[in-house]
Formats: sequence, structure tokens, C-alpha cells
Amino acid sequence: MSTRARRVLAAAAALVVTAIVLAQEAATPSPYHHPRSAGALVLMAALAALVLAIVPRIRSSAAALGGGVAAGGAIAMLVSALVWQAGVPDPLVGGDYAFNLADVAVLLGDVTLLVAAVVHGWDNRRALRRPV
Repeated sequence: MSTRARRVLAAAAALVVTAIVLAQEAATPSPYHHPRSAGALVLMAALAALVLAIVPRIRSSAAALGGGVAAGGAIAMLVSALVWQAGVPDPLVGGDYAFNLADVAVLLGDVTLLVAAVVHGWDNRRALRRPV
């Protein structure tokens, strides 16, 4: 798969995740919200952009997909914080914790990206030993 195709995969995953999270938050009103500072919002936007720009350069579709899912979760949190003035809604509640689907997407995307990077490194371990 080419770098361009991996970029499209990552961007498509980010858009799908963002749409799912925002639809779920809009359909599930929640009394629980957590505010995000302006600095956190800027950081989310910057990290999502960096992930979408850099990760597809790794020759791994799984890494591109994981990066896209993580970036989609970050973008969804950013949009949620801008749309809901009380803060990012947390419709998933259980016991002493409250979180949202964007949190799950970021975690799932990060784990997928990390595993894909380790597998890619293992598959290309001889190239890692070459001097730069």
C-alpha cells in the first residue's frame, strides 16, 4: 500500500470515528461533562494533525488505521469541547467513572498504533541495525 493510500486510510478512519463519537454524544444526553482548557484543545489539534501527517509514512496499514482512530478520537473531543459549552459530554458512566467514546477511540487507536509499530520494527529489524 502506498503512502498516499495509507494517508487516505488514516483520514477516513479519523472521519468515521469522529462522526460516530459525535453522533453518539448527540444521541445520548449526559449530565456528566468534563471541561477542557484552551491549551488542551490546541494540543489535541496539533497531535491529531501530526499523527495524520507522520504515521502514514510507516509502511504499515495497521499503523495508519491505529493513527487514524486515535486522531479521530482527539478530533471528536476537540469538536465536542467546542460544541458543548459545559465541556466534553461523558455519556458512558459506571460506578465512580465517567468517560466517552472518544476516550475509548484514543486508547484503542494508540494501542493499535503501538502494536503495529512494534510488529513493523520486528519485521524490519535488520534494517534497524544499518547505520544511518
